[in-house]
Amino acid sequence: MRLHWVLGLLSLIVAFNGMAFMRQGAPAPADSNSTPDYGANPPPGPDRFTVLTVEYQAYEWQMATWKYQKPVCALIVDHEGVPVPGEVYRDCGKDIYNKWIVQAPCVSTNKKKCTGYYIFQTDSYLEEKKVPLDLEPASAWISLEGCEPVASVSTNVCEDRPVLVIRGHEPLQDESITRIEGTYDGKPFDCAGDICKFQIAETGAEGIPVQFWSYSSYGDSSEIFSAQVRVRKVDEGDPDQLYWYADVLSSQWWGPSVAVCADLWGVFPPVGGTPDWLSTPKQSEDLSSDIPYTYLSANLIQQGMVDASSCTDGGLAPGGGVNQCGLEAARPAVVEWQNQFDDLILSSAESAAVPARLLKNLFARESQFWPGVYAGAEDVGLGQLTENGADTTLLWNEWFYDQFCPMVYSEESCGENYMSLDAEQQAELRRMLVASVNATCESCPLKIDLARAEFSITVFAHTMTANCKQAGQVVKNYSGKEPGEVASYEDLWKFTLVNYNAGGSCLAEGITHALGENLPLTWENVSPYLVGACSGAVNYVEDISQ
Repeated sequence: MRLHWVLGLLSLIVAFNGMAFMRQGAPAPADSNSTPDYGANPPPGPDRFTVLTVEYQAYEWQMATWKYQKPVCALIVDHEGVPVPGEVYRDCGKDIYNKWIVQAPCVSTNKKKCTGYYIFQTDSYLEEKKVPLDLEPASAWISLEGCEPVASVSTNVCEDRPVLVIRGHEPLQDESITRIEGTYDGKPFDCAGDICKFQIAETGAEGIPVQFWSYSSYGDSSEIFSAQVRVRKVDEGDPDQLYWYADVLSSQWWGPSVAVCADLWGVFPPVGGTPDWLSTPKQSEDLSSDIPYTYLSANLIQQGMVDASSCTDGGLAPGGGVNQCGLEAARPAVVEWQNQFDDLILSSAESAAVPARLLKNLFARESQFWPGVYAGAEDVGLGQLTENGADTTLLWNEWFYDQFCPMVYSEESCGENYMSLDAEQQAELRRMLVASVNATCESCPLKIDLARAEFSITVFAHTMTANCKQAGQVVKNYSGKEPGEVASYEDLWKFTLVNYNAGGSCLAEGITHALGENLPLTWENVSPYLVGACSGAVNYVEDISQ
């Protein structure tokens, strides 16, 4: 089946994705002197282009008239087989092409009686051609020195004033970075060599802007990169022991990617770190839970994994639920089952840069970790994906679309993005994505394909990224401002959960009413306006964020 082929190839996404966010350690930085240059000019930007001479097998053809058997033009192509129409137009010109493309086939035994042209090969030989090539540009990366990242709460803790480090990177073997320049809070800095360091002071709650770029011996520069840097000093209850919390938002951040949505929204997590439900622990054991899920208990009893024969009605309640005796009998298996995915939840969350506890809480709320079809509905998998949810993932997570689409269609058919497909192609892609996370399997033990369930965790992690991006756009569309300017990090994640559960239209409804009442965009102000078909999103968000 084609789905098996897609799943096999899509598993490569999981492996590649795990590497995509792991940056190799940088070389040990050298000391450099930083001397501000207030007259610094903007950099020229990347300007790298070369022409390669490559050898290829050339095939020479002639086009001749049937009537006179006389060649009218020569065609040279770099592939086997008859020249394609574009090559005829290129080498023989518009007039001949227009006649040749519409002519009737020659079926007469006396070819001189036919009209039009025919093509025949005359030679084959090695030839050289010039191939234009864009070279990889120089870049620059930003990091912190003297700080320890605290992955569980998405921040960096420093015992002394942090040092901002900007490193230039030159991908061309025979070239090197000659200078680093930029502005910090509007003031220029300039460092010789490939590294720039300077100590930074405490900032306001919104942080300060940084721009930076590198110059290369090639004669050009990188593009101008930007970052927002926040440093806050705290005493943690002991005035004699000060700490600095440092956070950097930038596409060029060199370190653990733990807050990709914060970068998309342009908002810092709370000073000192995120609330527990938006954290990512350092080890999977810290994700462990022991909640006596009723739906999960019923499924484990029904599939024979739990023996509840000593209970009334075999431990099951009317309607397919579980009674108290069955719940107690299933408890050990339920605890083991709900924690078996923790390693993958942690690794997938880290690679997609979304909070691991959020991901686990979402699975608990959506499916109680039973990764099949919920009660015959259209929602499937650990995160209960629907076709509407798949549409969001493919539309708003362009990286994921670029990996997934070529596994169903040719790269040429996939075009530039999801919207470049026609309606039927989009529908088929949605169906294939939903099917890829559906672990229901009649021939498998417990009727669940655990390998597919485990694989689907990465898909759901990228689905969350898509939803946080769409939620941010909804906020921007209705407020007219960047998400981070009007809402907090935690509230934006709650808006993301509304988007995931009820859709962008429900989120827009709540935001529109809150803004109409001149209320700040907080969860407390938006949630009362989630009514009617949108009302279920309120308890949904509260359950996941508790």
